[in-house]
Amino acid sequence: MRAFRLGIAQALAVAMTGTAFVSAAAHEIDLTRLPVGDGKISDGPKTGWIWACRIDPGAGGAQKEGPWFNGDGTYDLTAKAIVPGNVKWPSKLKIERRGDRRVFSGNDLPKHGTGTFPVGRDTEAFKYDRNPNRIREQAIAFDLPADPVLAGEPQCAPGAVGILLSGSVLFNALDAPGRDAVAHETQDKCQGHPQESGVYHYHSISSCADAKTLPDGHSALVGYSLDGFGIYGHLGEDGKALASADLDECHGHSHAIEWDGKMVEMYHYHATWDFPYTVGCLRGDYDRDVVMAISGPPPGGVGPQGGPPGGPPDLKAAAAKLGISMSKLRSALGPPPPNLAKTARKLGISEDNLREALGVP
Repeated sequence: MRAFRLGIAQALAVAMTGTAFVSAAAHEIDLTRLPVGDGKISDGPKTGWIWACRIDPGAGGAQKEGPWFNGDGTYDLTAKAIVPGNVKWPSKLKIERRGDRRVFSGNDLPKHGTGTFPVGRDTEAFKYDRNPNRIREQAIAFDLPADPVLAGEPQCAPGAVGILLSGSVLFNALDAPGRDAVAHETQDKCQGHPQESGVYHYHSISSCADAKTLPDGHSALVGYSLDGFGIYGHLGEDGKALASADLDECHGHSHAIEWDGKMVEMYHYHATWDFPYTVGCLRGDYDRDVVMAISGPPPGGVGPQGGPPGGPPDLKAAAAKLGISMSKLRSALGPPPPNLAKTARKLGISEDNLREALGVP
């Protein structure tokens, strides 16, 4: 059973190295003893942590820890239970450049096979994570800057942080309650699963999407983040596997990469085997409407441009009411749950004015 899990839980690691160890620039990454990222939620940019815009401690998720947890703050990625199956889908993803914008349209269904969801009661995965959701076709349409630029300051990472070339959405490293999703949740052979509205998504770069390398050994482009910057696989310059410590506080760095068929010196994000796996915060500006467009509608609710009653505040609208930038408002709010009195003091306004702008009682 262990060999079976290793082959489908992270096939790419073995294909790259033939072992559960990955050599990185200054260290070895032991896939059987990866640090669990629980608690690594920061109130600003921090290397190896995630600056999350929002979590919901009362939300659902995996019901209990699996035997792949080592009991010492690490977990064995190669021993995780997986959701079995190889369901094929009519994937659609179109990406085209129109002037200074990159335009996306698709249905979120992946090009690769998936596990069978809801998770079967007779599977090992069901013992730990009884995901009851079904994969459902989505209507995804949005655009990003084709030549993104760094913002004056980083932005917090929303729940959905990008889209992969596999056709499906990339979420950040956390499950809904704010735990390390890759460690806790059971996923399929391509490390994906659906949430409540049927959006099939990953919390790390799928081994089914990260197989190509460029002539110099650097990983090829695997997707795009919400700010328009590229997301590349696990390998950096000279083909060396990267760890979070090799990257900046948002999980990226700058050097010459292939971009729209040309070599361009620019910022980009990378996948790593260790937490937070991909985007830890955003180095460019992003549009909250795009977040909602790829996150899917609320279960049984309105379309992706709307939101459920009592949903999260519209920070873009709130910032406009207060006459400040959205990044300044996010920074003042800090990690969830926000302390509005403290936020108001940081902004030099009254708490009543802040609550009015946010639309909260």
